[in-house]
Amino acid sequence: MCELLGMSANVPTDICFSFTGFLHRGGGTGPHRDGWGIAFYEAGGYRDFRDPHPSVESPIARLIRDYPIKSHIVISHIRQANVGQICLANTHPFTRELWGRQWCYAHNGQLADWQALPLSFYRPVGGTDSEHAFCFLLGELRRRFPEPPDDPRAMWQALHELCERLRGLGVFNLLLADGQHLYAYCSTKLAHITRRAPFGEATLADAELCVDFIEHTTSDDVVSVLATEPLTHNEAWVRMAPGELLVWRDGEIQARFMSDGVS
Repeated sequence: MCELLGMSANVPTDICFSFTGFLHRGGGTGPHRDGWGIAFYEAGGYRDFRDPHPSVESPIARLIRDYPIKSHIVISHIRQANVGQICLANTHPFTRELWGRQWCYAHNGQLADWQALPLSFYRPVGGTDSEHAFCFLLGELRRRFPEPPDDPRAMWQALHELCERLRGLGVFNLLLADGQHLYAYCSTKLAHITRRAPFGEATLADAELCVDFIEHTTSDDVVSVLATEPLTHNEAWVRMAPGELLVWRDGEIQARFMSDGVS
């Protein structure tokens, strides 16, 4: 199954440290050899890199590892194909426009009967259950909210309901972003950590690399990282509960929605 990586920060921050460990899972320490991608929101813009080859062997991945792109929001994905061919069109993350914003999406899991999900405005380019589900999800948000809602919490609630519906079809772990917020939904596995002052050292679990964050941060920095499995072995990661949706902005949790209705 695929793996996810995300970041939300209150200052432009690079993800080189976390990505260094993550890329090793794409054919090195993990079996996810069927492509990888990463998307950055920076200075009001959006850019992404995708490659249908294993990230551990990819020159593009090595470029991202060594090139400190400063961003507020990042979404990355490494693929272990179960639906759809191994090709660029089926490589996450996927992107579509809604409300004049670039929405980015990556999915970990596998869905049953996904072809029956009704599509409206958006259509998939590739042949995966993941992209089909994205087109369904974003189309439903567009149908319910033709314009950005005055109260974003109404949209967040609708997003949680849609994620719950998709979880009913199988495994649906999701990272989604609109340039302002990062949304994380857990079906089976997703964990997060927030780093803030006083900063300390972190050691990667998948690569021989240790960093002392106090050397690279200020006392006001807040950086939250999400991953399918914790990327470091000397920090206290928090595992999300099945059915939990977290809404992040500037490294902080803005809202939480649970399957039992508690938020």
